[in-house]
Amino acid sequence: MIGRDDAPVGPLSTEALADFATRLGFRLATDTRAAPPTDARRHVDPLARHLRAAREIERHVQGLVRAAEQVRDRAFLHAVLPELTALRWNTEKTRPTLPPEPFIEGAKAYRERFRQDGVGVFDAPYVPLNPRSRKIAETARWTAWDVVLDVWPDVFAWGVLVVPKDIPAGERRPVVVVQHGRNGVPRDTIDRQQTAYNDVGAALAERGFVVFAPHNLYRGEDRYRWLDRKANTIRATLFSFILGQHDRILDWLGSLPFVDAERIAFYGLSYGGETAVRIPPLLDKYALSICSGDFNQWTRKVAATDEPWGFMRTIEWEMPYWNWGHTFDYAEMAYLMVPRPFMVERGHLDLVGRDQWVAHEYAKVRFLYAQLGMADRTEIEFFQGGHSFNAQGTFAFLHKHLRWPPPR
Repeated sequence: MIGRDDAPVGPLSTEALADFATRLGFRLATDTRAAPPTDARRHVDPLARHLRAAREIERHVQGLVRAAEQVRDRAFLHAVLPELTALRWNTEKTRPTLPPEPFIEGAKAYRERFRQDGVGVFDAPYVPLNPRSRKIAETARWTAWDVVLDVWPDVFAWGVLVVPKDIPAGERRPVVVVQHGRNGVPRDTIDRQQTAYNDVGAALAERGFVVFAPHNLYRGEDRYRWLDRKANTIRATLFSFILGQHDRILDWLGSLPFVDAERIAFYGLSYGGETAVRIPPLLDKYALSICSGDFNQWTRKVAATDEPWGFMRTIEWEMPYWNWGHTFDYAEMAYLMVPRPFMVERGHLDLVGRDQWVAHEYAKVRFLYAQLGMADRTEIEFFQGGHSFNAQGTFAFLHKHLRWPPPR
């Protein structure tokens, strides 16, 4: 800033421009009576020039997006499993799988990178849980309580716990954490008859599962985006808060006498599905994760200018994350679930993306699980519907991997 008599002057003032010109090796004309300069060139269209420049930048960015998948493959999957780069053409009907231990061990560094650089973590210590509850609903099959847990000073976790009434003394049941989407609340997933959620929490409780429906912070539109932007200044994101909340929720659930802490699953829709690929990969206490109504080619969805559901054309301006295009898309986040089960639920008519985008990204996940001899631990279910829980194949997946018998 250039000053006049020790007082600052505004940007682009004559004094500032003169000083800038001097530093570049020439003097600024000081005759203020002269007419302003005019463009003497003919047939010059500055708007067309601006458009060409913008399109050149866009072509460059889209080129980076197209190449990003290969960058991620080299940086993660092929780096941890170099055997995959040595594959040669063959006609054998069956081929041996790889031992999973080297990948599980090699992925630990990537999980920590995702924790620190992808999601972001707070180093503040947790405060005591101090659980508080009140009964909010009851049927012949289950009872529901609002539960509040302290996480950090001024930060708490809130959710609804749904407990089946037929749990005998001493039995420990599996838990399904059912996560709402953007602008939702926990009760939406239980008994509000909303078409997106189809009361999936109540349906799971009636199948004998303990259910916990947490409240996540993505509510109030730009209010939570402001929180995300503030968090970005200290190498964190909105999910840094959510990570801490779920960590403490898992601690509390595991302490309940009727809960089996080794059998806690996550099942989220929409922004809850977004949570499904960001939080369970970092919290080993989640035994499995199901992503519904969200799994996608994230890099393309963030940067696409030719699709109506791309974030370049919607209000979600908080969606870009630092350098994810070259580090973590949905496949790479799902890799961090190995060896735990992982599933995707996709409605053909869900406008968050295209089936072919979802199938392409999921195929990479299926490939890795298959190469590690774990093909039976991952599934995708397509259904003739929209942005909604389907709760068909996912229920079977939960019964199978949480080792809980389905109703007869």
